[in-house]
Amino acid sequence: MSTLYPLKFKTIYKDKIWGGQKIRTYLNKDFGSLPNCGETWEISGVKSDVSVVANGALEGRSLADLLEEYKGELVGEKVYERFGNTFPLLVKFIDANEDLSIQVHPDDKLAKERHNSFGKTEMWYVIEADQGATLITGFNQEVNEQVYLEKFTSGHLTDILNREDVTAGDIYFLPAGRVHTIGAGLLIAEIQQTSDITYRIYDFDRVDDKGNKRELHVEEALAAIDYKFYPEYKTAYEHTPNKAVEAVTCQYFTTNVLDFTEGTTRDYSSIDSFVIHVCVAGAYTIKYDGGTLDVKMGDSILLPKNINNVEITTEGGFKILESYVP
Repeated sequence: MSTLYPLKFKTIYKDKIWGGQKIRTYLNKDFGSLPNCGETWEISGVKSDVSVVANGALEGRSLADLLEEYKGELVGEKVYERFGNTFPLLVKFIDANEDLSIQVHPDDKLAKERHNSFGKTEMWYVIEADQGATLITGFNQEVNEQVYLEKFTSGHLTDILNREDVTAGDIYFLPAGRVHTIGAGLLIAEIQQTSDITYRIYDFDRVDDKGNKRELHVEEALAAIDYKFYPEYKTAYEHTPNKAVEAVTCQYFTTNVLDFTEGTTRDYSSIDSFVIHVCVAGAYTIKYDGGTLDVKMGDSILLPKNINNVEITTEGGFKILESYVP
């Protein structure tokens, strides 16, 4: 059995009706002959798209294989007890050249009943935002299912949805049940539960290259939606350089923002979990007991549980989303 080390994975590229070119032009990731790239899946345990190791002695092995072989040594004992042979988090980059559909994701209970799946709670970190870019999250007033349906059937659903102006560095936490869409002009890093279940509510009457509209899930969405109004939807966090700042924490993941102009060390010995680094700016080198790994913007790294301490060195600074299962 090989000793575990910081793992990079082969990027999974997905073209989308709303996708653009920023995965290539901004993140420098080559999606080949695809007409666009709406999403990349960077670390995935979703059965249809399981990540494959791209570096080191374990190159070519799937994340599912590694989890089965290494168990708690890879993900942490408590994490393995809780999730078994399913890797619990999915990491993506999303490039919205047009608005995504208005959608909602079910919670664990509903997803289990309907799909034998986890629900989908997620967070967004805005890497880059075009001038005037917006997104939708939640409602802008108190509503219930009846009000929602009246607005939906009359074609005025967007009147009751909360639209926000967005700039780079913004974070949005989206618990399962929150109606949302990523607006045109946004490049986003997404950290979420391992689930690919989306109920599409409205798709702006778009058609694909064959003239077909995408399927909607209007009825399925009704039981999934959280109809409550919340006074604040954007996640407030400190923008403090050279300090690890906790931005989001929920039962599925904790995410810290590390915005550093200099090197640092990270001690993960008190966390009974793997740690994921998503590099959203700059570059750095991880030094660990056993070697080094160079990381640049657009890379996502899985640090196995057996690595408790790392030194991070940098020449020009970096920004990392650091996530683990609490």
